[in-house]
Amino acid sequence: MAYIDKNKKKFIADRDENQFIGFKLPFELDNGGFNSLTTETLDAVKQNLLNLLNTETGERIMQPNLGVRIRRYLFEPYRDGVITGIQDSLIETFSYWLPFVTINDINVQMSERTEGTLKNTMLISVDFSLKKDPSTMESVQVTIGE
Repeated sequence: MAYIDKNKKKFIADRDENQFIGFKLPFELDNGGFNSLTTETLDAVKQNLLNLLNTETGERIMQPNLGVRIRRYLFEPYRDGVITGIQDSLIETFSYWLPFVTINDINVQMSERTEGTLKNTMLISVDFSLKKDPSTMESVQVTIGE
């Protein structure tokens, strides 16, 4: 009969210390002079979400469908329809490119007037978890238009 070890934490770190999942961004060197790499699955997925949020559709050569179309909303008036359009675009993109991620919440905030000028920026916050481990939640924030 099979035994399920419930004491182990899922998707935390690889048992082999020389095995890495992805790069930490922005690129920086660790103490050994090598690029900093992720060893935890959740950190690698977090980097993937940040990269996808910061990539505009059509920007990537040889993969024109990779990315999210949210920069087109930067100069739109702040209305519920705009927020819904951004959220729908993000959910559609995440379900296609990152099907192993469950999106729990997407919060979109537009910038306000600061000292007589209008900064056209959006702050997007995405709360997510992995489908294989829904109890572990994480979030990423990105500012579009800076």
